[in-house]
Amino acid sequence: MPIQSLPESVQLEQVPLAILPLPMLLLSEDGRITRANLLAQETLCKSERQLNGLQLPDLFAPVGEIERLMALLTPYGGGASDHQLCMRANGMPISLHLGMHHAGIAAIFVPEAQRAEVERHAKRHEMAEAVARIALEMAHEVKNPLAALRGASQWLSEQPLPGDAREAVGQILTGVDRIKERIDAFLQVGPRAAVQMERTNIHKLIHEVSQQPDGIYVSHVFDPSLPEIMAHTNRLQQALENLWQNAVEAAERKIEWQTRMAPLAHLAGYDGQIVEISITNDGATIPAQLRDRLFEPYVTGKTRGSGLGLALVERVMLEHGGKVNVKSEQGRTTLTLHLPVQRAATENKEKHEERRQ
Repeated sequence: MPIQSLPESVQLEQVPLAILPLPMLLLSEDGRITRANLLAQETLCKSERQLNGLQLPDLFAPVGEIERLMALLTPYGGGASDHQLCMRANGMPISLHLGMHHAGIAAIFVPEAQRAEVERHAKRHEMAEAVARIALEMAHEVKNPLAALRGASQWLSEQPLPGDAREAVGQILTGVDRIKERIDAFLQVGPRAAVQMERTNIHKLIHEVSQQPDGIYVSHVFDPSLPEIMAHTNRLQQALENLWQNAVEAAERKIEWQTRMAPLAHLAGYDGQIVEISITNDGATIPAQLRDRLFEPYVTGKTRGSGLGLALVERVMLEHGGKVNVKSEQGRTTLTLHLPVQRAATENKEKHEERRQ
């Protein structure tokens, strides 16, 4: 996200550091760091206090390239970017984007690993939207004729027919019902009409979807202080059910649910508290070639199942402004949801009135 890509009407100093989904530093006119958002602090493994007063060459290399970028900046120009830098602490390649603002210089840096994650989520979101459009079209083009076919077949089955004809009609009914089941499953990853969000207790939902499976130990590591979130309860429960079923089918001996606040997590365009929900199983590691495609419809590493479970999870996260990630290594697979707390509008209004009084 180069600085030049920001709308011209938006000045850098007007962009809240907390909601920018990339590491950002603000520098004084003489090039010393004055502020750093949480992502920058996390990436650099330094607090804002430790970063204050440092200069870019203290953090990134090579020095010559940074000096060249700084020399390109003018109060009237756009910005300057370089994709050939690295972090001094660990050698991780980064892209650095600089721009002037009224009080100094803004620096956005994008680690290669983070850039890959951002691009991966963007591709998955595009895929989810494309699937939603297909599902919506299927609802209009297929379900009505299918319902008519089933009605006609049902009527035929109730008529006096010879044995062979009755058997053929029965096979038609069975086939129609099977097609309807597949279509209904696919429509679950389609778009939802706007629904009223309500206060939802995450722990209550997790307990409702978790049934003790034979031979598997299930543990719950919950943060009891976790706030309720604003969510569409039924859709979120569907997503949790799919995560649970996926874990049960994959686990060898153990499944663990965890919940906590995620102060260092970021959701694009959201500035507020974020809840983290994760479920871990001790089953076989997911093959690397499947990990990036797990959230696509009909992609699965299992011998049975529709391959729509995680596609539904992705869709529900989009509906709630959240995101889902997978990590699978050394015999542990963890699926993690990040969800905004999203206070109700009335509650926000009440808090605003309290602050004014």
